[in-house]
Amino acid sequence: MSTRSASVAYGRPRFKTVVFDVDSTLASIEGIDWLATLRDAATARECETLTARAMDGEIPIDAAYTQRLERIRPTGAELLMLSDAYQQAIVPRMPELVRALLDARVHVHMLSGGLRAAIVPLALHLGVAADRVHAVSLVRDTDGTFSLLDGAQPLATQQGKPQIVNALRLRGPVAMVGDGSTDAAVRGVVDAFFAFTGVARREKVVAVADAEANSVDALYPLLFDRGSILV
Repeated sequence: MSTRSASVAYGRPRFKTVVFDVDSTLASIEGIDWLATLRDAATARECETLTARAMDGEIPIDAAYTQRLERIRPTGAELLMLSDAYQQAIVPRMPELVRALLDARVHVHMLSGGLRAAIVPLALHLGVAADRVHAVSLVRDTDGTFSLLDGAQPLATQQGKPQIVNALRLRGPVAMVGDGSTDAAVRGVVDAFFAFTGVARREKVVAVADAEANSVDALYPLLFDRGSILV
């Protein structure tokens, strides 16, 4: 779709840049929790609890991140499996929304505390360039697993997302779409933060959002001047 036809179908974009979270936003899974299901039930429960508490803002993500990796110790093959799982779990109608933004020449970025190796293929599938994917990189441990952060990884910390957004100097106005407390932390450095609750609804996140979208269709009037969807 050309820029002109995109604007006719959806209205003019409200933002020059739209930044999407990945887990429970573009895809309906939490990547590290998905990896934990490949282990025993106790590991899966522990990681799911840590993720939920971090996304609800009960504990900083810093406290949960390395603990989950140490418990799971994913292999390279399992990261490839997670990449496939992300693509299978894309939230319905998200590809059309991302395409509408790209066709309208909006800069689309993906900002995630998830694992970059698994997220880049998802981005390419959605039409987002790899250099606009900002996620956590790992290095191989001595036992061959990917359980170590590759140096300083801001996105494995509670304040990493606002730090990265500031450093990117994104073309404004900028909107952030996400579901968790680390996404809400970006509110002060973007022009609008929209809580996406189509997968998971977190009261503390919704409370600080500029608006809530409980479905992909509900994002259109927030991101475009005219909310009608002509398909």
